[in-house]
Amino acid sequence: MRKAILIIISILLTYSYNTYAQGGAKGSISGKVTDANTKQPVDYATVSIFKQGSTSPFNGMSTDAKGSFKIDNVPAGDYKVTVDFLGYQKTTIEHVIVGGNPSTSVLNNILLQPSSKQLQTVNVVAKAPIIENRIDKTVYNAANDLTSQGGVAIDVLKKVPQVTVDIDGNVELQGNANVRFLINGKPSSIFGASLADALQAIPASQIKSIEVITSPGARYDAAGTGGIINIILKDNKVQGINGSINLAAATRRENGSFNFSARKGNVGINAFFSGNAQLNTTVLSNSTRTSTDADGNVSTLAQNGSASSKRSGYQSGLSFNWSITPKDEFTATVGFNHFGNSNAGLTNQLQQQYNPANTLLSTLASARNSDSRFSANAVDWSLAYKKNFKTEGQTLEFLFNSSRSNNTSRYSQQQDYLTGGYPSTGSRANNPGKDRETNVSLDYVQPVTKSFTLETGAKVVINNLSNSVVTDSLLNDGSYINNADQTYGFNYKRNIYAAYVSATFSVFNKFLDLKPGLRNEYTTTTADFQNVTIPSYNTLVPSMVLSHKFNDAQSIKLSYNYRIERPDYRDVNPFYNISDPYNISTGNPNLKPEKSNSLELGFNQSFNSGASFSANVFYRHNSDDLQDYSTRYDVLTINGRDYYDVLLSQRANIGTQTSVGGNLFASVPVTSKFNLRSNVFLISRNNNNPGIANVTGFGYRINLNASYQFGNDLTAEAFGNYNSSQRVLQGTRPQFFFYNFAVRKQFMDKKASIGLMATNPFGLYVNQRSVTEGVGFRQLNLRQLPFQSFGITLSYKFGKLEFSKNKGERGNNEGGENMPSAPEGGGTK
Repeated sequence: MRKAILIIISILLTYSYNTYAQGGAKGSISGKVTDANTKQPVDYATVSIFKQGSTSPFNGMSTDAKGSFKIDNVPAGDYKVTVDFLGYQKTTIEHVIVGGNPSTSVLNNILLQPSSKQLQTVNVVAKAPIIENRIDKTVYNAANDLTSQGGVAIDVLKKVPQVTVDIDGNVELQGNANVRFLINGKPSSIFGASLADALQAIPASQIKSIEVITSPGARYDAAGTGGIINIILKDNKVQGINGSINLAAATRRENGSFNFSARKGNVGINAFFSGNAQLNTTVLSNSTRTSTDADGNVSTLAQNGSASSKRSGYQSGLSFNWSITPKDEFTATVGFNHFGNSNAGLTNQLQQQYNPANTLLSTLASARNSDSRFSANAVDWSLAYKKNFKTEGQTLEFLFNSSRSNNTSRYSQQQDYLTGGYPSTGSRANNPGKDRETNVSLDYVQPVTKSFTLETGAKVVINNLSNSVVTDSLLNDGSYINNADQTYGFNYKRNIYAAYVSATFSVFNKFLDLKPGLRNEYTTTTADFQNVTIPSYNTLVPSMVLSHKFNDAQSIKLSYNYRIERPDYRDVNPFYNISDPYNISTGNPNLKPEKSNSLELGFNQSFNSGASFSANVFYRHNSDDLQDYSTRYDVLTINGRDYYDVLLSQRANIGTQTSVGGNLFASVPVTSKFNLRSNVFLISRNNNNPGIANVTGFGYRINLNASYQFGNDLTAEAFGNYNSSQRVLQGTRPQFFFYNFAVRKQFMDKKASIGLMATNPFGLYVNQRSVTEGVGFRQLNLRQLPFQSFGITLSYKFGKLEFSKNKGERGNNEGGENMPSAPEGGGTK
C-alpha cells in the first residue's frame, strides 16, 4: 500500500499543476476585506450576494483568518455584494458582473470603516459550537463546556470525538495509544516525563480548545501512529487590558487559573498562571494470580491492599506579540510547568504452592509497605516570525522552540514476612533525569495560481536525555547499603532531520480538492547502553487527502497516512522498577519503531436548524507493533539477586495489529433552549503475533450530553460516558462509566459566574475488574477508585473590549475568553 501511495503522490506532486491547468472553472466572486484604518484583515466578516432588485441574499459566506473569501458556483449575471461585521459600517458594492465559462469577478481589497458609534456594553449571543468538523481536524471548544470546567485536561479529552480515556488517564486516539501531544502547536518535554500526570496538571479552565488530527499532512512530524492532539491554551489579542480569574473547589480536586492580557496598537502581552491539586485519595486493590511451573506445581499469589495518592501541578506562561508591520509578526513565549505525585500503601500478600495432587506444599504470608514519588519541572520557550508577502497566501514562517525538563522518580519498599522466619527485605531507588528538546523549523507557502498552492519546509529536532540511578538494598539490621549492580547512569541522544513538500489543488472542474504530500525524516540515535547499538534509519512518509464539498453544509473526505512511533527513553531505559517485587517493570533498549498505514473516510453535514452530523470510518495496519507485554518467571535474577514468582513487564515489538473502526457524532437543538449531543466510537482490533495466539477484541465508547438554557444567564448540563470492556493482547481491559451534572449562573452583565458540579453523585467508587494472562499464569484484578465529587466554580472577567480590529480579534464569547482562532501550530509540527 505504502509503495503504491508513494508512486501516486509523486505523480500528483509532479504533474498537479498541469492537471489544474487543464480543468475549467465556474463563475465566482472573490475578494479580501480589510480594516480601513489599521490595514489588518477582517476575519469572520459576513459577505452576502443579492440578485439585483432582491432584498434577500441567495448566497454568501464568512471571510477566513486572512480576510479572504471566494464564492463559487455563481451563475452569470449582475449582482449586489454587501460586507458587514460588528463594529464596522456596512459596505455595499453594486453591479458586480459575473460572466460565463469561466469567469471570476475579483473585488480586490474591500475597506471596512469602523463604526463611530461608541459601544458601552457588547453582548454577542452567538458562540462557537462545541464541536467543529474541519477538513483536516476536529476542534472541541472547551470554553463552552460546563461539566468539565472544574476538572483538568483529562476530563475535557473524555468528551472529544474519537478520543478514549481510561480511569487512570491513559489516552487513545482512534483506539491507538501512540498519540503525539502538542501545546499551542508546539512540542513540550513535559509530556515525555509522564503523559497522564501532565494532562492532569492542566486545568480545564485554562483550555480554549482541543484539536484532533487523525490524518496529519506532510507538514506535521511523522511521530504518533494514532495521530496528533493539540491543546490550545487561552490567549487574547483584543485591544486594551483584559483578563479572567477561574476557581474551582471540590471534594476530590481543586484548581484555579488567572489570565491577563494587555494590547496597545501593534504590541501585546499575555500572561497566565494555573494550578491544581488532587486531594488525598485512597484506592483499594485486590488481585489473585494462579500460575503453573514446569513440574506441574500450582502457585497462587493473593495481594490485598490500599494506597493513598496525591497529585499537584501548576503552570505559568508569558507571551509577547509584536506586529512589526501589517505583514510581519514576531512572537516570543516562555512557560514553566510543574507536576508531581506521591503514592503510599500497605499490601497484605499470601503465597501458596500446591503439587499436582493438590497437596499444599508451602505457605508464605507477608506485608509490604511501599512509597513512590515523582516530580517534573519543565521550561518551554519559543521565538516565531511570520512574513506575509504581497501575493495573497504567500507566507514564510520561522520557529525556534526549546523545552527543558528535570524529572525525578523514587521509590522505597519493605517486605516483612509473617511466616517462614525470613528476615525483612527491601530496596529504595532514586532516579533523576534530564530531557532537552530543541526544534527549529522553516515553512514556506507559495500560491502558484488562485487554485494551486505549493508548501515546503524543513525541520531539525535535537533531543538529549540523561539519566542516573542510585539503588540501595535493606540489610538485616535495618540500614541500607548501596547496590552497585543497580546503580548506573546513561545518556540518550536522538536527532531528526526532516523536509517536506505538499500541494493543494482541484481537479475535474473543482469537483475534487486534493492535497498530496511527501515528508522525509532521517533519524540518528546514540545511547550508552551496554552491548546495544541503535542503527540510524530513513523514513519516507507519504500522505494524501481527497475532499469534495457538496455545498457549504455538506462535505466528504478520504485520507491516507503513513506514520511511525519511535520508542521513547522510558521504553528503552533498562532501569528495573522493583517497588513491587512480584510485579517488576523495565525498558527494552532493542525496540524498533512502530510503522502504521491508515485510511480514513469522513462525512460532515450541518443543517439550517443548527443541527450537525459527522461520520468517520478508518482502517489502520501497524507492523512492529509496540505493546506492553508481561512474562512470568518462577525465579528472576536481576544483577545477582533472585526474585520469585515475578511478572516482568516491558514494551516489545509484537507482530502486527489491524484496527477497523468508526465514529458517529450528532448535535441536535431539540428546541431553542434544549440541546442534545452524542458521540459513539466503535473499534475492532486484531493482533497477529508470531509464537503467540492471535487476539481479536471489540470495544466501544458512547456518551450523551444534554444542556438547557434557562433564560440568558442560567444554564444546566448533564453528561454521561461509557467505555466498554475489551479483549487485549494479554487479557481484558476494564469497563468504565461516569456521569457529571453542572449548573452555571451568570451575573454582572455576564462578567461573573458561579457554578455547581457533581461527578458520580450516587456512587463512591468506580470498580475496575480486569484479567491479565499469559504463558503459565492468569491474574484477576479488582481496583476500587473513589470517583465521586461535589464542587463549586467561580469565574470573573475584567477589562474593556475595544473594537479596533486587529488580526485574530474576536468579540465577547459567551462561556470563554475573547480568543483568536487557534494557531496552525507554527512550523512543521
